[in-house]
Amino acid sequence: MNFNFDTVIDRMKSSSVKWDGAEALFGEKDLLPLWVADMDFKVPEEVSQAIADKAAHGIFGYTIRDDSYYQSIIDWMKTRHDWTVEKDWICHSPGVVTALSLAVQAYTQPGDKIIVQPPVYYPFMKVTETNDREVVFNPIVNNHGTYEMDFEDLLSKIDSSVKMLMLCNPHNPGGFVWKKEDLKRLGDICMEHRILVVSDEIHSDLVFEKGSHIPFASLSEQFAENSITCTAPSKTFNLAGLQTSNIIIPNEELREKFNAETERNAIGMPNSFGPVATEAAYTHGGPWLDEVLSYVEGNLKFVKNYFAENVPSLKVLPLEATYLAWIDCTELGMTAEELEMFFLTKAHVALNQGKVFGPGGEGFVRMNLACSRSIVERAVKQIENAIDSLPV
Repeated sequence: MNFNFDTVIDRMKSSSVKWDGAEALFGEKDLLPLWVADMDFKVPEEVSQAIADKAAHGIFGYTIRDDSYYQSIIDWMKTRHDWTVEKDWICHSPGVVTALSLAVQAYTQPGDKIIVQPPVYYPFMKVTETNDREVVFNPIVNNHGTYEMDFEDLLSKIDSSVKMLMLCNPHNPGGFVWKKEDLKRLGDICMEHRILVVSDEIHSDLVFEKGSHIPFASLSEQFAENSITCTAPSKTFNLAGLQTSNIIIPNEELREKFNAETERNAIGMPNSFGPVATEAAYTHGGPWLDEVLSYVEGNLKFVKNYFAENVPSLKVLPLEATYLAWIDCTELGMTAEELEMFFLTKAHVALNQGKVFGPGGEGFVRMNLACSRSIVERAVKQIENAIDSLPV
């Protein structure tokens, strides 16, 4: 089955955050937006058809998640990740970031400490701070382009006030998959010190080597009982706007606390289109996803080769997962503020600046590769021209 991802779809004036929202956010006109993590690809045809069929029904009342919805998730997790999930474990949230905030509210108290491992997805810090909890940084270590956990630092940061650790697996923005031995050692430490693991696994389907992602909770029954796993079809199938995620919580007590928070915030009910789109995606979307990953991998190789040949000062780190290239720009010798303005005002490309991901992100940028090859080609050429124009 072949899908055409080379077609450029005009997303302007479609209320797209990525395209229509770029000027307001970055303060510059005519930017090529390769920042926020959504794709410029149309969803699988079966998903569009499921939404169209729902729309044709013409009634959009209060909506439940039926057995076939849950079964599609169970089957997907087993097929893609060799993880046996039970229906009762699956809880609803409009999104993974919402789930992170709900978890903070459900399992910690104001003033408690939450460990994050920067550079990492910036909402980890935001939901911690906006809920009046304290962020504790346990930075991952960049060892010549390969990131590692710093367990000595982690142990030094743990005290009785630490109640939670937010794990990014696969890692965003680093684009790598955590290895079994790292996850096991992390899990053992958290078990010993009674620290709950909240594992954001929203990018788990977007791995270039099938089976390389290991769900944290799948490693042992003890880890499953001491964790919640945040999943969603939103990154995998470009469905973020349908606000449907599935939070997998094997521990009944933890599950009840999470569901109580969704009820307290009155966000426990899905919209009419999210469940039908999710079920269609998980049931029929595998071939589409496989080709998306192949196409993104081609984009990655193009960018790496282009920079190596034409812009050697920019280094693309190895990418095992996500469609987000993590690019080392430190050889340019710019401050974080200078680097941001360079890409916006000289290259006219909107990227996520590494500094927003916390300590260790300075001097890096994150580039979205889930777009047509022609867009990627435009971006790297604009960046090359901008660098060539810098004074020697």
